[in-house]
Amino acid sequence: MMLVEQFREVTPKARARLTGAVYLAYFLLALIAGSFESHSHVGRALNIVSIAVYALLTVQFYFMFKPVSRWVSLLAALFSLAGCIFSVMQTLHLGKDLVSPLIFFGFYCLLLGDLAVRCGFLPKIIGLLLVLAGVGWLLFLLPFTKPLNGVTEILGIVAEGTFCLWLLIAGVSPRKKKKQPVQKKRA
Repeated sequence: MMLVEQFREVTPKARARLTGAVYLAYFLLALIAGSFESHSHVGRALNIVSIAVYALLTVQFYFMFKPVSRWVSLLAALFSLAGCIFSVMQTLHLGKDLVSPLIFFGFYCLLLGDLAVRCGFLPKIIGLLLVLAGVGWLLFLLPFTKPLNGVTEILGIVAEGTFCLWLLIAGVSPRKKKKQPVQKKRA
């Protein structure tokens, strides 16, 4: 119980930095997993661990963006978790060509980008980059856009990498309060 109490007392900036650290852990694990052959036991195990870390990151983002829009944040989390499930299925070679996880991660980035633009505690450019990455991941799935795949991957890495670094270094700023309309005094 004391641990839960201590976590509640952590500032939003510290929580954002913790989220950035989990994001970085995901990137590093995915990079290391990618250096192994996809059929090796070590590569598969590391890939599954990286997907589990991404699922944790999804939950952290849900709580970060829940004050902005509970339902959009929940929908984004559901898309991401579905993408994680299909990623595990691909890693274990179960229904490999059933559904591409990029469909889910594309919509996840679009929704996360929308939340980041509207939140008031992150720079809008991060949200815009995430929206572009989401569009890119969805375009990645279209056969006629194959020549753009390299650009799409770079855009996704830049968007998510920028978001990760921002959370690690700057955290979040206090949420801007909406201006209350000035009421005229009655005489």
